[in-house]
Amino acid sequence: MSSFLPLTIRFVHGGTMVVSSIADAKKALGGTWKDKDSPAYLKAARLVDDAANGICRPAIAFAAFKKAATEQGLLQPAEPSAALDMLDQLSSRNGKGPPR
Repeated sequence: MSSFLPLTIRFVHGGTMVVSSIADAKKALGGTWKDKDSPAYLKAARLVDDAANGICRPAIAFAAFKKAATEQGLLQPAEPSAALDMLDQLSSRNGKGPPR
């Protein structure tokens, strides 16, 4: 199964989980959510199952999972990666080039 950029989910009762695959998303959907009857949650659960069974593109299922987690306030903000920090530093040099 495809791997995705990791998402950190904080469940209603305080536990956290890093989700970076369809298998992880399926496991996370079994955790404690605010509303397992919400349309976004139900759609995500269906699409994640479909992706696990090979009848849905994993990227679509993962996007639905992310949307459901975001709507319920479970998605934790990601910290910038070290590579992004390096890029920010390089771009702030105003075109002066690399240090010598």
